Amino acid sequence: MSNRQAIRNPLNIIVVVAALGYFVDIYDLLLFGIVRTPSLNGLGITDTSQVTEYGLQLMSFQMVGMLIGGLLWGIMGDKRGRVSVLFGSIIVYSLANIANAFVREIAELFSASIIDTYTTLRFIAGLGLAGELGAGITLVNETMSKENRGYGTMIVVAFGLLGAVFANILGHFVQWQTSYIIGGIMGLVLLILRLGVYESGMFKDLQASQKSRGNLLLLINNRKRFITYISCIAVGVPIWYMVGILVVFSPEVAAYYGIEGIKAGDAIMYCYIALCLGDFASAYLSQLWKSRKKVLLLFLIISSVITPLYLFYIQGASTNMFYFVCGLIGFASGYWAVFVTSASEQFGTNLRATVTTTVPNMVRGSLAILTVIVTFFREQLGYNMINATFAVGIIAFAIAYLSLFGIRESYAKDLDFTEN
Repeated sequence: MSNRQAIRNPLNIIVVVAALGYFVDIYDLLLFGIVRTPSLNGLGITDTSQVTEYGLQLMSFQMVGMLIGGLLWGIMGDKRGRVSVLFGSIIVYSLANIANAFVREIAELFSASIIDTYTTLRFIAGLGLAGELGAGITLVNETMSKENRGYGTMIVVAFGLLGAVFANILGHFVQWQTSYIIGGIMGLVLLILRLGVYESGMFKDLQASQKSRGNLLLLINNRKRFITYISCIAVGVPIWYMVGILVVFSPEVAAYYGIEGIKAGDAIMYCYIALCLGDFASAYLSQLWKSRKKVLLLFLIISSVITPLYLFYIQGASTNMFYFVCGLIGFASGYWAVFVTSASEQFGTNLRATVTTTVPNMVRGSLAILTVIVTFFREQLGYNMINATFAVGIIAFAIAYLSLFGIRESYAKDLDFTEN
């Protein structure tokens, strides 16, 4: 399919399959945050400080896996095709998540510690999860019309985010091992639906040319291109600061203020319900205003207001009010669809999959860096947990605001071009 035959209807097979794929991706990605405490308790780790410490370790290694996986799958997407990445990545993370359910047995089999085994499996799952979103968004952007592709990515991201809601609801009825198995099975079933997905015409045309594809040097050998790439990453970092730190570790924040009964899974669920609404709103506004950058700025401003509200003015709140504020955090961080779409639109076809896959995974992987900085502020500078978290947030938001200057407006931009 050539760019001149682009699809206008956002409810097409590619969008539907990409949305289902991202649903499973988010389910598996956020599942650890939901089963963090029960899984570690089930493995014999009951001390609260150890649960927090090991939880940070496991989450960090999962995100490091996504960093590395983002590079591998992104390069493969530009060299071998977007569809091949959709197949390969889902096989890896589906099998890895099934293995997570049997972490104790695997540890015994290899005479390894349970935590080391769990960490390794989360790392492998992260590797696999890294390919899903980038390949799906790239395929949607390259097959839909330039005026309507924003609606396509809106559907993919907004529906996919509901995977976190499903993961939490399921977690109330099944054991943590079963949650992992269900995630893996859903991924393997999705492989059947992937058989109906075809490669984009832009990539097929690129294959017939002699252009260099998936070459990382193209991202760093041009100053303007490199600044754009780094800016695309930086503008999305506040999203995972809010979701990966503020919400995932909401039980610790609640305990600090003496608020009882807060569960990470429920906080994540309310956050993602609102995040889904935020993504619908931000993506629709970007189409209505015919601008990605205006929407990115608006949601960064909203996020900057909600963060201190959550960290400093939540004391004495009821359980319901606490979850409501988690929902506000979710809505404020709901510019993921616009952020990923904008990143994809900045670069040519021979680098698009690399960028669209690495950028969101660099953002996700930044969580490992953010948690290290939080720990540094706490242990080396003597900050309490709240102040340390807020200090890191100031850094993340400041860099995100500056990064907007490095991103070009890309609404309705013709994507049928290559990088030299």
